[in-house]
Amino acid sequence: MADGLNHRPSLSGPSKDELDASFDDLHKPLNSIKAIAAAEHCLYCYDAPCIQACPTSIDIPTFIHQIRTGNVDGAARTILSENIMGGTCARACPTEVLCEEACVRNHGEEDPVEIGLLQRFATDHLMANATSHPFSRAANTGKHIAVVGAGPAGLSCAHRLAMLGHSVTVYEAKPKPGGLNEYGLAAYKMVDNFAQREVDFLLEIGGIEILYEKALGRKLSLADLKESHDAIFVGVGLGNTNKLGLDKEDIPGVEDAIDFIERLRQADDKTTLQTARDVIVIGGGNTAVDAAVQSKKLGAENVTLVYRRGEDAMSATAYEIDLARRCGVTVRLWSKPQSIKGDTHVKAMKFERTRIMNGKLVGTGETYKIPADLVLKAIGQQLNLSALKGLEIAGGKLAVSSTFATNVSGVFAGGDCIKNGEDLTVQAVEDGKQAAHAIDGYLKGDADG
Repeated sequence: MADGLNHRPSLSGPSKDELDASFDDLHKPLNSIKAIAAAEHCLYCYDAPCIQACPTSIDIPTFIHQIRTGNVDGAARTILSENIMGGTCARACPTEVLCEEACVRNHGEEDPVEIGLLQRFATDHLMANATSHPFSRAANTGKHIAVVGAGPAGLSCAHRLAMLGHSVTVYEAKPKPGGLNEYGLAAYKMVDNFAQREVDFLLEIGGIEILYEKALGRKLSLADLKESHDAIFVGVGLGNTNKLGLDKEDIPGVEDAIDFIERLRQADDKTTLQTARDVIVIGGGNTAVDAAVQSKKLGAENVTLVYRRGEDAMSATAYEIDLARRCGVTVRLWSKPQSIKGDTHVKAMKFERTRIMNGKLVGTGETYKIPADLVLKAIGQQLNLSALKGLEIAGGKLAVSSTFATNVSGVFAGGDCIKNGEDLTVQAVEDGKQAAHAIDGYLKGDADG
């Protein structure tokens, strides 16, 4: 697999200043005046549908009312008491299909309340101005829990366990915490090193230690963790990527979109990461859109996002798809990859047009080619099962009970790695929070585990 970010022999890329401007905040934060004006738009509904639409059940009308009355830090505490990673969720969550879609203002053909921006305003204000962490630990229980994975689910679980008085050691495979918040979200969604600043803030509660480059299966096993801890939470995410199943898939210039995004996020100077002239991104989710938009922002002349079905079947939100088009990405639908062209480096891909026949996706026999010197695959990820032996698997993921307990006593799991996991940061945070309460009950003998 080649580093497609460095394959660009003849195309001059944008300057550092141009790239910095291009990768600036996707959504500009509200100032105090605009925040109060946005808060005034809220009707403070009884039994508000926006709360029901939020996976973490944040009391949205209350925190907006607190902003309107000048109690911004109180608003942040209302948010963070339910979602300790509310800052990231305010930046990256698809609020347009969650809380904002549920806003009753939509029924009057008005714009919904800007809930995401208001949430960011409050959490950013507290993180910038608080002299102490907004939450405190309960009395030390003497219990020690292992959390595997420092992504949203693991960090949320660790923080809530610390609040409940337990000691936590987080085992993280990578050299930095944050999971997809740090490595997998588009750079223009997480500017100013926010993912790391949020982790630092979260750790201020105390009682949490993170050990890095500690991956299950590499000198770390669930059996070892069970011997040295009172309970375990597994929040490993999805480590393996799906394959196209085509010849030449390992040819230089063909790579996984998540690797492309990770390198971009970790680069201090984006001018060293000029992308190719012609880029193809295969997939229909938000990762595909992030890869396509960022390729365009890096200076690619032609970026084509190809998806095998129609737009209504894409898992990316309508907003994200529209963003791609506004950034100059060409979206080609009803097309499936057929072959990769090139010998020493990818030169093009051949696609077959598709349609639905008798309820199934089929090829039409009609084909076309798109030139490419970089192909990014964003066709989904799967759980690495090799290090999870002994845990029950269902549908390629970990099977858990309603209390996030696995089939092994004392081992719990949440986030993308579980059967009912959703590819949303906010859902992973909720999983971690609820699993922490279940672990607390298990340790007290009040709940099964």
